[in-house]
Amino acid sequence: MNITTIQPQPIQGYRLILGYLGMLCMLIGGITLLPLLTLFFYPQDGKEAIYFLLPGMIAILVGFLFYQLIRGKEKGRLARNQDAVIVVSCWLLAIVITAFPFMLSGHYDFTRAVFETTSGWSTTGLSVVDVTHTSHLFLMHRSTILFFGGVGLVVIMLSVLSDTYGMRLYNAEGHSDRLLPNVIKSARIILIIYFCYISAGVVLYVICGMPIFDAIIHSIGALSTGGFSNQADSIAHYHSISIEIITMVLMILGNINFLAHLFLLRGKFRNFFYYCEIRFQFILIAFAIPIIAFLLVNNLQYRFGDSFRLAAFQVISALTTTGFQTMSSFQGLPASFMLIMIILQLIGGGIGSTAGGIKQYRVYVMVKHVIWHLRSLFHSQKMLYTHKIYKVERKEKIESAEILSCSTYIFMYLVIFLLGSLLLSLFGFSLQDAMFEFSSALSTVGLSTGIMNYHAADAILWIGTFGMFVGRLEIYVVIMALLRLRKDGHHYLHTLKKA
Repeated sequence: MNITTIQPQPIQGYRLILGYLGMLCMLIGGITLLPLLTLFFYPQDGKEAIYFLLPGMIAILVGFLFYQLIRGKEKGRLARNQDAVIVVSCWLLAIVITAFPFMLSGHYDFTRAVFETTSGWSTTGLSVVDVTHTSHLFLMHRSTILFFGGVGLVVIMLSVLSDTYGMRLYNAEGHSDRLLPNVIKSARIILIIYFCYISAGVVLYVICGMPIFDAIIHSIGALSTGGFSNQADSIAHYHSISIEIITMVLMILGNINFLAHLFLLRGKFRNFFYYCEIRFQFILIAFAIPIIAFLLVNNLQYRFGDSFRLAAFQVISALTTTGFQTMSSFQGLPASFMLIMIILQLIGGGIGSTAGGIKQYRVYVMVKHVIWHLRSLFHSQKMLYTHKIYKVERKEKIESAEILSCSTYIFMYLVIFLLGSLLLSLFGFSLQDAMFEFSSALSTVGLSTGIMNYHAADAILWIGTFGMFVGRLEIYVVIMALLRLRKDGHHYLHTLKKA
């Protein structure tokens, strides 16, 4: 007598998605509890511990329950674009869960709490928090969010799990390059590089006279290109050239693709310095600093040395989308200054880095495409050219599909930028200030003309929140997630009607 063994079906669909989200929910709960370590050094903040314990423990419990859907079971493959649904959902979960401590404190409503945590997770740095009246516990909470937002939730999850959970989630979160053939080892290498740079930054800051707590806050803020500070006047508070230089170096490091970091640390300097984004970045910096310095000398009568120092810091802060400042305000500056800063913010940082913006690689490809096209007009149409650019590992051919992808993304990005700027201008702000503020939110920069603050209208903060969220996850991922949810929703409704 033959006995047929029925193999259990692999977990698929939304049961699989909920299981993944359960794991991420536990992770987010743990992140919410991490700032409580600060109480060992600042026990006077102990009365606020309950604001973190409640949401952190509940998130871990709920996540554990959902994780049981897939625990110990064979997992199937995700359907097309379901990876995008997981990534978008887990970022929304992270934003809401970590917003609860702010709401439970009684000082922030839902809108302001979500704005603050979206700014943290997206490594933007726009803030509604008055840091002069905020405890060490909440300041560390913001920086903890910055730390994990910089490398990404999926990288954190993959670093402690097996390779089963795969490359598609890794790619969907914006990590285009693997440092090693194994995606899990790549995630762990990213964390090691990230942590070592932050540790080095803390040590250097302390050597230059910065208090240890401030050093931790600013090292995380600079490398994550997040820009959260515990000082109302940001880096300007310290009046130190050495601290500014350390901050600029950390901001540039945070702006560079993690794969390029690996080549740099391995001593493969040719690969590093030939990389198209590295060269493009330094060309932009070298071009913008003298112009900004001239504008400061000409319009504000600064001495040349002071104007060059201010220009260097502001240009690097804008291009790396960090948002630290050494200028007290952007009010009263000429339109030409604001235009250059807006352009730098929109270009943003490197692909696969902690920075935001359109990304230097896409802009570089489009610049090269224009040059190639103009050159082709002066050559015989019978001649065929192979167009290549330097990537980190080698010089690679650029296909027309990649150029189309870059141009499409830039077009969508600029459309969102113009629409967001228009909406802000409807509240009575000048178009210049509205464009500066929304480019800062969309490119996850954090520099501000003062439009988005604690007393701003809820609608203004939600416009900023939307910009930061879409800018961090990049437009394609959000669109793919929405289209997948729409398709699955229609399929579910159709099934119900048939039943």
